[in-house]
Amino acid sequence: MKIGILALQGAVREHRRTLQHLGVTTVDVLYPADLQGIDGLVIPGGESTTMGKLLVRYNLLKPIAELGRKGLPIFGTCTGLILLSKHINGSEQYRLDLMDTFVERNAFGRQLASFEADMEIPALADIGDNAGNNTPFHTIFIRAPYIEKVDDKAEPKVIPLLTDNGKILFAEQGNLLAAAFHPELTDDTRVHAYFLKKVRTLKP
Repeated sequence: MKIGILALQGAVREHRRTLQHLGVTTVDVLYPADLQGIDGLVIPGGESTTMGKLLVRYNLLKPIAELGRKGLPIFGTCTGLILLSKHINGSEQYRLDLMDTFVERNAFGRQLASFEADMEIPALADIGDNAGNNTPFHTIFIRAPYIEKVDDKAEPKVIPLLTDNGKILFAEQGNLLAAAFHPELTDDTRVHAYFLKKVRTLKP
């Protein structure tokens, strides 16, 4: 299995370390040619407006969007969640336009721009060494977005995996997975393992 990591901004090294720890090959994606032969793609955090412009500059926006529409598993964290969304509140910035979600950027305000919390994520209950135990996941939010709402008429449906006070912080839709937090900044590999399980399930 080979997983691409969009290497324009963000915690590329940390995602690489986690994925390689889970036994998969990784490739940094900087140009369209780097997308060839990958089984999935990770979009790290960063600054969403800047990353959108870089996707256009490096001719990656359309190829990645097309691969996503064709079923390539894509996992976005923080900025990746924003870029995957079809709707970004108050913004017309470049985005991949794949996930039927309405996203609020920098959604927690300056005073809560960065925070950490242990949260139970039921979808991870059968993932990793703690299978069946559902140990809380240590979530790290840095100027985090959240999914305000989803398009209930979309097919396949958007499935919330973690919600807090009405804010959707982790969700999936078919081949797409999006987290408002940064699992790559912890030693807990279960979120990445969940994505790899999706990759294996969808792989022809």
